[in-house]
Amino acid sequence: MGDELGDEWWQGNNNSGPSEDEADKAEVKTPEKSETKKRKSQSVKPAKAKKKKTDTECFVAQKTTDVEEKVSKKSRRKKKKITQVLASTTPKPGCPADLWRLIEEQYSDSRSAIEMEELKLPDSCFLPSNDLTHSLSSFLKEICPKWAKLCKQHTEKKSVIVLVVCSSAHRTLELIKQLTTFKGNAKVLKLFAKHIKVEQQMQHLEKSVAHIGVGTPGRIKALIEKDGLTLNALKYVVLDWNWRDQKLRRLADIPEVRLEMLKLLETGIIQACKAGTVKLGLY
Repeated sequence: MGDELGDEWWQGNNNSGPSEDEADKAEVKTPEKSETKKRKSQSVKPAKAKKKKTDTECFVAQKTTDVEEKVSKKSRRKKKKITQVLASTTPKPGCPADLWRLIEEQYSDSRSAIEMEELKLPDSCFLPSNDLTHSLSSFLKEICPKWAKLCKQHTEKKSVIVLVVCSSAHRTLELIKQLTTFKGNAKVLKLFAKHIKVEQQMQHLEKSVAHIGVGTPGRIKALIEKDGLTLNALKYVVLDWNWRDQKLRRLADIPEVRLEMLKLLETGIIQACKAGTVKLGLY
């Protein structure tokens, strides 16, 4: 009996599993390890994904900026200058429609339809335009065949018979040289701002009778506004329209000169043209 009991107890000890305390410890340890592993994996994975996203975004942003810079550089290179555009076009003589187109471009956005209608000149106000074959002398002889008679009749001071409007002082001197065969005994005045004060020009106009005035639109306009030059004896206004400077720009292509020219026309020349006392020509 005692041997059998001993055998069963010994066999029971060999076959018995872990104790209750050890089982509890095992059950407690396993979930903690799995939770920490999950937390580590969760904390690591998003960080990697974020890095990948930022790297790709930076790469794409750099690519787009590089492409935009290349496109802007190409567009800058392709953009033609005014001189290139004018050099590629064949010169055409100016006509009254060109002047009206210029007025529309300048004032259509800032003036009403009634004001624009007041600036419009009928074709009867214009002289025959230069066909690019005339010099200034031959052009004036064509538009004013009775020049000698007009000179004798003109005795009024502070006024001229012909006003020639050009873009610069240098061009003014060139045009005055071309008038040697036309003017005869007539007196010609230089009406530009370079090295000459307005007061000096006003004194010349008050002292003696002048027949032709050649100058820039800004100075001529200033003389009219200061009452140093009147339009009483004026018969012809000639715009030096077709001539081009070294940059191939005409009188109407230089923004500041173009604006001064249009303002000059509004000082009373347009009203005189509509009244029939003044004729306008494009040389």
